[in-house]
Amino acid sequence: MSEFEGKVVVITGAGGGLGKAHALEFARRGAKVVVNDLGGSVDGSGEGDMADKVVAQIKAAGGEAIANKASVSDREGAKSIVTDAIDAYGTIDILVNNAGILRDKSFKNMTLDEWDLVISVHLNGTAYVTHAAWPIMYEKNYGRIVFTSSGSGIWGNFGQSNYGAAKMGMLGLMNVLALEGASHNIKTNCLAPGAATRMTSNLPGRDTFDPDEPPAERAPSLVTPAVIYMCSEEAPTGKVFQAASGNFSTAAMYANDGARLGEDASFETFLENLETITDMDKAEDGVARRQRQRAQRSS
Repeated sequence: MSEFEGKVVVITGAGGGLGKAHALEFARRGAKVVVNDLGGSVDGSGEGDMADKVVAQIKAAGGEAIANKASVSDREGAKSIVTDAIDAYGTIDILVNNAGILRDKSFKNMTLDEWDLVISVHLNGTAYVTHAAWPIMYEKNYGRIVFTSSGSGIWGNFGQSNYGAAKMGMLGLMNVLALEGASHNIKTNCLAPGAATRMTSNLPGRDTFDPDEPPAERAPSLVTPAVIYMCSEEAPTGKVFQAASGNFSTAAMYANDGARLGEDASFETFLENLETITDMDKAEDGVARRQRQRAQRSS
């Protein structure tokens, strides 16, 4: 029997692309799935029945699922996603924050409304849904949470300052929740995916394709194994997994020991020690380093 048999899984933005692939796989493994999707266009406008279609597909295959069409960027809407899970299935075990939109422009041409909207959906929306699920997971001493970040946030991508800022913000939220949830068996991780979806079907400089028939080598389902792992019993916490075209890797922030200048610190002494300050040859994972230092101070 699958370890996900009977687990209640909430997936936002699951009407197509990555979210749909995740929903279908969790359902195939016996999970009860809440399929959230506003059903609108890639830029966040409009609404539709995409969630209903995914639910119908899951049920046709013998699975169990319900639809929710609320916007994650609306506080009450975000809360309703979790409420629907509770009303239908009694709890929530796993939350995959996947919903997102694009409003790509270079920073000098971007309006602040375009900035606010993307931040609201990606970062605030992720926080709103997670905030609704967190007390339930905390009380039951069990939870698995995935944030969908992006290489645009971790490494940068031209024309995506709003999107990149939101996606990098998820790493900061993950780092904190990984610490706060540790004592209650809540594991929080980030996914940085790459796949052929509606959001990537017409990006400048890339080959266009039909999002309903993505190239096999870039199928969203080839990202899903990383999500399944992050939601498993053996899941780590506070990790960033990159996944695209069946290729998987880990990304991390590293820090070195640097130079301790103390009371002699000045611009001049900074320059004198610049090589030591910038030398990354012996750098280590920044999160692990902070945890080690915290443990040393408390011992």
